[in-house]
Amino acid sequence: MTKRAAIILAAGQGTRMRSDLPKVLHPVGGRAMLDWSIALAQDAGCERIVVVASPNADAVTEHVKSVLDAESLAFQDPPLGTGHAVQSAASALQGFEGEAVILYGDTPLIQTAAIESLFEELKDGAELGVLGFEAADPGSYGRLITDAAGDLTEIVEAKDANEDQLAIRLCNSGVMAGDARRMFELLDRVTNDNAKGEYYLTDIVGISRASGGRCAIVRCDEADVLGVNSRIELAEAEAAFQNRKRQTLMASGVTLTAPETVFFAFDTEIVQDVTIEPHVFFGPGVKVGRGCRIRSFCHFEQAHIGAD
Repeated sequence: MTKRAAIILAAGQGTRMRSDLPKVLHPVGGRAMLDWSIALAQDAGCERIVVVASPNADAVTEHVKSVLDAESLAFQDPPLGTGHAVQSAASALQGFEGEAVILYGDTPLIQTAAIESLFEELKDGAELGVLGFEAADPGSYGRLITDAAGDLTEIVEAKDANEDQLAIRLCNSGVMAGDARRMFELLDRVTNDNAKGEYYLTDIVGISRASGGRCAIVRCDEADVLGVNSRIELAEAEAAFQNRKRQTLMASGVTLTAPETVFFAFDTEIVQDVTIEPHVFFGPGVKVGRGCRIRSFCHFEQAHIGAD
């Protein structure tokens, strides 16, 4: 089996969060957003994970060391765009032979199946696979430009797009996969000749196509690739996670009499034939056994509730 690696970009300053806590360490579902991306990489079978951080973000550095190790860190200094951020991971992946996926420390809701689909596209002959979505309001998202066969020809950032391109609703999530060595080769050819004066990761699609490579699109729901840049978006991500968790539990045989009033953590485990009354909160580390009835206004953390 082809080896897999993940490069997680986490060097953003997160100034819109207006917080002393680095953006990627803010929690969704009781888990730091960065840890969602690390878990996603692990679930997708990535044996090497590199987190690209800012050298000034001591809290992120220490967090990565505690969750992974010091060898899993790379630093972007100064920040010169997403392409430059990925290049910052090159030394940490020196000697790695296999495929790599680019993830983000502020995008906690991506599903493992989507990442597997990207790797499947590589197996089917694509040089690059890009995760895209139909946006309700495309706004400032980069647009995915396709050919008649539906393959990706280029990604155009909104600030560089013309009127026709801005009308496209198929947008770039930023998540991309390809052969690791080839991606770094393509990045070496990226320039900063654009409206922002930055080195765009997205430019490697056009470079790949120009050299005969095929680039594929994997589609997902817009909610799955919600990025968090503010407290408002953090609340939106939390709401999306809670809704997904509620739906999953009810489908598995758990009764929620007022679903919108019950809140779960990322690791909450509840088996079938449990009934949960309104206004209940589950913090991390909770398991509930079969046949229980959880009364209203309970708050649980690090608790194991036995059957019946």
